[in-house]
Amino acid sequence: MKHVTPDEATAVPGGARIAAHADLNLLRTFLSVYRVGSFTAAAPLLGLSQPTVTAQIRALEQQTGRELFTRLPRGAEPTPLAHELAARAAAPLDALASLESGPLSGRAAPVHLAGPSELLCTRVLPALAPLVTAGVQLRVDTGLTEPLVEELRAGRHDLVIATRRPRGRALPSVPLTDEEYVLVAAPRWQAQVDGAPASDGLCAALKDIPLVTYAEDLPIVRRYWRLAFGKQLTTQAAVTVPNLYAVVSAVAAGCGYSVLPRSLCQDHLAAGTLALLHDPEEPPLNTLFLVQRPGTEANPDVIRVRDTLRHAALTW
Repeated sequence: MKHVTPDEATAVPGGARIAAHADLNLLRTFLSVYRVGSFTAAAPLLGLSQPTVTAQIRALEQQTGRELFTRLPRGAEPTPLAHELAARAAAPLDALASLESGPLSGRAAPVHLAGPSELLCTRVLPALAPLVTAGVQLRVDTGLTEPLVEELRAGRHDLVIATRRPRGRALPSVPLTDEEYVLVAAPRWQAQVDGAPASDGLCAALKDIPLVTYAEDLPIVRRYWRLAFGKQLTTQAAVTVPNLYAVVSAVAAGCGYSVLPRSLCQDHLAAGTLALLHDPEEPPLNTLFLVQRPGTEANPDVIRVRDTLRHAALTW
């Protein structure tokens, strides 16, 4: 390893030192691996091959003289030194990334926002329309919570609306709003469950009605069964479709029943094209969280979008 004199090195907590002229690409690669927890997962996010990511991490470890990650069969676990280095390097690197991605005229870079497609369409984009007309630029993506949070860790998103709070303390998040879930079907199925005694009778009656969902593992329906009925769902889906909009359409057309956010099917319930099959005293709720990538405070438009969403969500 090349000898580095004290005036050429920067101390890192824990006694290790990194050359001041170290390639920023090594630190960017380190931060991406640290955030996603895997050399393999970090590679496509960085536009690199997995061997290149491995080589860059080894080069940085040679500079520190200590190991940064413990290699596991699946993923990489940060060492205490990696936690210390990430705490010091994340904010400056994120701020530098914001400068590099935005124009030098002083105008803020676009805000990269992601979350569930249905919520973005029905609630989020309408709430942000005034900001857009005022000059804020948005880059919006949709998807499931876990992949979106991992992409946020890697720097692809600034804000993510998540259906569950991310684990760990590395990502700041705040509760945004609560979604109420409702058990619904087309009116043609309502007579089949009307008069079913308590939860056991209703669950038994629903076994003869097809279940429509957006995912094979039935996340929303399983949660409803656990919270509303206190039991595990044993039914398999009869129809799976790409998103909740498609679930609403299929259920309203008479394909079967499903569990949906009330906000997404309220108009159908009011119009009578969907019927409420269950009305518990305490409807099941799910809290949505707004997750912000560390370092994005340097972009004032990220703060404007974040604060606007938190204010708008009070009426959702």
